[in-house]
Amino acid sequence: MKILDAAAVAASLTPARLVAGLERMFTLGCTAPVRHHHTVQVPGAADATLLLMPAWQPGAYLGTKICTIFPSNMDIGLPAVSAGYLLMNGRTGTVLALIDGGELTSKRTAATSALAARFLARDDAKTLLVIGTGRISAELARCHHAVRPGLERILVWGRSADNADRLASALVAEGLPAISVTDLATAVGAADIVSSATLSTEPLIHGAWVRPGTHVDLVGGFTPTMREGDDALIRAARVFADTRDGALKEAGDLVIPVARGILDPASVVDLHGLCRGENPGRRSPDDITLFKSVGAALEDLAAAILVYETA
Repeated sequence: MKILDAAAVAASLTPARLVAGLERMFTLGCTAPVRHHHTVQVPGAADATLLLMPAWQPGAYLGTKICTIFPSNMDIGLPAVSAGYLLMNGRTGTVLALIDGGELTSKRTAATSALAARFLARDDAKTLLVIGTGRISAELARCHHAVRPGLERILVWGRSADNADRLASALVAEGLPAISVTDLATAVGAADIVSSATLSTEPLIHGAWVRPGTHVDLVGGFTPTMREGDDALIRAARVFADTRDGALKEAGDLVIPVARGILDPASVVDLHGLCRGENPGRRSPDDITLFKSVGAALEDLAAAILVYETA
């Protein structure tokens, strides 16, 4: 059995390679049940979440990710998300590799958003706004920039201005054109692509701020009570998701508008439809498009296979 740490994962999962691998998996498909989702009580801190995410290609690979989200970790300087991935032989069940799940998760999440943006963002998009300052926010900035060379500015906003400054400075040190901002409404209005990765339970992005032609990427919310975009944004946008069934069950950004009669669930298109050419994605320069990412076991399996086969 291979033990593949974060460095091995990072070396294997370059943005271009991972986006291509995800597109192949979304095109071909695999068996991926809706993930198991459990609330875990933490004495003296916010409730945590345990996710179990299996997926398999019959006769090829079988894998599962065990992931925890402990929101209060941010208060003590630890990552909110921790994970490990177990990859097995799809014919024998033999364990092939234990893979660092944190690095795998952050990179596949960012690459999935970059893949969706290829179908949904304008080709001439020049300004990216990243909302949030955590690990996945950093990966979103890197991945969008790597696969979209036309980007000229990366704006970074966070609830903590100091954290936004630190992330922007780190990205600049890597050669990315990043700058921190403090006025979220103005930044949203200036952006061609808005990518949000927060643990917010109240909408941060208001539809009134979003100008025609913008692509909005909502990554952070993973429960039915979490939201990053408001009802006005949902009304204005054409809505897409990584996996339609998962998003309509778990993502508050979609679940709540559906319950209020604002969003028709039948109108939501998933990445399978985009990658297979069943839906054209963006139809005009003035479309407001919204991609809701909840994370899918398919994405983890695609990334794990790439790591195993290239490490």
